[in-house]
Amino acid sequence: MMQTNQGAVAPVAYCLYARKSTESDEKQALSIDSQVNEMLAIAKRDNLNVVDIRRESFSSKEVGKRPVFNQMLDDVRIGKFNALLTWAPDRLSRNAGDLGAIVDLLDKDTLVEVRTYGQKFTNSPNEKFLLMILGSQAKLENDQKGVNVKRGLRTRCGMGLWPAPAPTGYLNYNQKDKKCEIYPDPQRASMIKRIFEKFVYEDMSGRNIFSWLKEVNFTSVQGKHLSLSNVYKILNTPLYTGEFDYPRGSGNWYQGKHEPIIPKELYRLAQEKMQGNRSIRGIKRNNFAFTKLMVCGLCGSGISAQEKTKHNKNGNVYRYVYYSCSHGKDRYCKNSYLEEGEVVKQIAEIIEQLDLDTVNLGYKVEKEIERYSHFQSKVLGVPEEKMRAKRNIDIKNYAKYLLEEGTIVEKRDLLSNLKSKLVLTDKKITLAE
Repeated sequence: MMQTNQGAVAPVAYCLYARKSTESDEKQALSIDSQVNEMLAIAKRDNLNVVDIRRESFSSKEVGKRPVFNQMLDDVRIGKFNALLTWAPDRLSRNAGDLGAIVDLLDKDTLVEVRTYGQKFTNSPNEKFLLMILGSQAKLENDQKGVNVKRGLRTRCGMGLWPAPAPTGYLNYNQKDKKCEIYPDPQRASMIKRIFEKFVYEDMSGRNIFSWLKEVNFTSVQGKHLSLSNVYKILNTPLYTGEFDYPRGSGNWYQGKHEPIIPKELYRLAQEKMQGNRSIRGIKRNNFAFTKLMVCGLCGSGISAQEKTKHNKNGNVYRYVYYSCSHGKDRYCKNSYLEEGEVVKQIAEIIEQLDLDTVNLGYKVEKEIERYSHFQSKVLGVPEEKMRAKRNIDIKNYAKYLLEEGTIVEKRDLLSNLKSKLVLTDKKITLAE
């Protein structure tokens, strides 16, 4: 009992506090409602005056992070009630700060009693000491669980298992014998790969991809559209390559046992672009030799190009140009991209198979061949009759030479004289009929 200002003994008024445990391994923990029912039964049995009931689901691991608990202590200080009724000491606190606040209120006689299912604590040295021991024991158990959980996570990572909810593009197995195993989501995995391809090969920005995903109505497993931050999170997730670091940024890398969704090279190129590592953006189409000369064989759109550079540690720099559908007529066209070296090779094969009458190489090429023939005749002494006999072969060879070694202007001049446009379909170039 506590004394009022007039010297009279104030009645003990209890606040029943119930908190749901957030520890996953406490399988026997009582729910909030069952705690309330049990403690109300005890209050009725012992004739306790319960004036309020507070329920809370927040964890008590960190000091001051429970709004209901903090408000309850404030109400004790202003005299709304002067005793607490709860299932066990660890329901009140699992950290030293909150436990100290309760003991401080007991010291001041502002809080006259803390009663649990089987114990009672008042402003008595022995009872306060026991309360602190029980609270500290709960803190020790909490810390021990954290150590055990981290050790278990490292073990799972070493086994190639992903110790967290599956990211978009993967699903978790429901079987107990496949805990922490993930597999590609049959509905979303292919879209994750397309996100990377659009970012790297089609030079789409994260915001463009965000808008595109909304247009195609792509959603997460929960049925929600991805946010812009989700898009960049996907582009920054190495797990899609089959490898992962855990915790993220720790430098501890593991080889996953799950099936990769994208190749490592594609992920590396995405990282280079996001970090701005010498990636070339915003290149104009007229800086590429074969744009506007080819069309997409699937949707009829034009063909665009993107340039990427690779810088090796030894200082060597490699340039790659990829040609793909511009998606001008069909935003969802699935035509494959083709590297420039393969483009040159296939066009050279097409020219080799054509009749010379079909290939009008133009005035410039004709003049160049004549100049070259005249040079061989006058300087090298090759008879002009022999040069004319080989003229057709020389024109084809010269055309292939321009494709491989000529300037962008020379390549475009050469192909602009073809009577039909080139068609790119699934990595194969043909002449339009």
